[in-house]
Amino acid sequence: MRIRVDRGRCRGAGQCALNAPELFDQDEDDGTVVVLDDRPAPRQHAAARLAAALCPNAVITLDEE
Repeated sequence: MRIRVDRGRCRGAGQCALNAPELFDQDEDDGTVVVLDDRPAPRQHAAARLAAALCPNAVITLDEE
């Protein structure tokens, strides 16, 4: 799996960082998404999928390899 985000469309709701803090954080200046690990281990795939599903602006894309 590979995580990609469109930071330009992110509005900083923080659902990704709240639900998958090992994979996502928020920029200190504007609150937009920061990917901490764009190639998560298989044990983190469910958390990545949950974060993508909960993102209100759908800025998280998961490439299932």
